[in-house]
Amino acid sequence: MSAFASDPGLDDIRDAVGHGTEVDVAVHLHDGTVRLSILWTQEISLNADDADQVAQALQRAAEQARRTTATRGPNRSTST
Repeated sequence: MSAFASDPGLDDIRDAVGHGTEVDVAVHLHDGTVRLSILWTQEISLNADDADQVAQALQRAAEQARRTTATRGPNRSTST
């Protein structure tokens, strides 16, 4: 099981030029790091609405990451 939780709001986001490229934003549930993945290539072209959705997903991930790290005590391990 992955320690990352992906944003389900991005399930239908694909590149605007039809190459099938996908984007994923996920938060590591143990250490609060945010992962931005562009799947199947090194870049993605997004239309304006999809770019807004990705930006909002990153903001949600940042908020969740802050909550995760705020609740972690100084002696808790961050290893997976």
